Amino acid sequence: MFEDISVEKLLEQQRKKELVMIDVRSPSEFRDATIPGSLNIPLFDDAERAEIGTLYKQVSVQAAKAKGLEVVSAKLPAFIREFEQLEGQKTVFCWRGGMRSKTTATVLSLMGIRVYRLAGGIRAYRKWVVETLAAMRLKPEPYVLNGYTGSGKTAILQRLKEQGFPVLDFEAMAGHRGSVFGNIGLSPHNQKTFESLLLKELLPIAEAPYIVFEAESKRVGKIALPEFIVNAKSSAVQLYIELPLEARVQHILTDYRPWEHKEECLQAFRQIKSRLHTPIAKEIEALLLTDKFADAVRLLLEHYYDPRYEHTAKQTQEKRITFEVQSIEEAAERIGGFLSEVGPKHSLSANER
Repeated sequence: MFEDISVEKLLEQQRKKELVMIDVRSPSEFRDATIPGSLNIPLFDDAERAEIGTLYKQVSVQAAKAKGLEVVSAKLPAFIREFEQLEGQKTVFCWRGGMRSKTTATVLSLMGIRVYRLAGGIRAYRKWVVETLAAMRLKPEPYVLNGYTGSGKTAILQRLKEQGFPVLDFEAMAGHRGSVFGNIGLSPHNQKTFESLLLKELLPIAEAPYIVFEAESKRVGKIALPEFIVNAKSSAVQLYIELPLEARVQHILTDYRPWEHKEECLQAFRQIKSRLHTPIAKEIEALLLTDKFADAVRLLLEHYYDPRYEHTAKQTQEKRITFEVQSIEEAAERIGGFLSEVGPKHSLSANER
């Protein structure tokens, strides 16, 4: 038979790459939130789950079980084959560690496929995430990356992370770039997914001598940053990138690809249109409508984003180090050199990468 496993044991074995985690909930539940790194092999699809749930509430528990058995019986051979194709030790879970994961684990055990079941399901995992974040304090010394819009701060963080520096990329975890244009071309995450990803990234570098992340407000899109991150940012060493305007324009075009998301760009611009002087706002909108994206971006930077940034930057004069560079590549190289003097890289083991 199968064996139950705790959240702590699951995460320990996950870090060692000893487990394949399978979420057997419906696709919509999986999209809403899961344990990072999990696969989705649903016992019921969304329509089946809804039908069984209706029977449970409106008819009886027995009627719901009978329908569940009917649905599972028809798809069982294909369902088992999906598990057989997966290599490694497997752990299954559902919402509360209840009927769906128990049924899956039992059937797989009968077929000679050894699995664990997560005790308490994803609800227990979510409880662990909330409690861990509530008790978390940032031990490494924080270095916060600042710069005008388009300075490539996220790209710089990614380059530093690839080189082994301890980095937290909040925008990647949020699936959002933080501005009114921030969700263009992306799939924003919800708070639950963000917090799960944050812990997954933070725990392996929690004992690093320092940590690097971008200067964000308290929110990235609809995601709220934990209080310990917000507090750490306010007292951190501030690293400022100064990149030429034209380089910033080109980086924004490469990152956002507005020609592929023209309507989304127009909708986002119209949310801030009233904050600009009317002639400038009309000119930017006209440029967007006629596909003159570089000119539109340049005016947005000069008349909207840069003045806002300069106002904020005046409030963080202490512990400020400025890097005047010509490219994102140069910025990553110089900041990497600076951090190497501060302390060693936090080399992750092969299992943590």
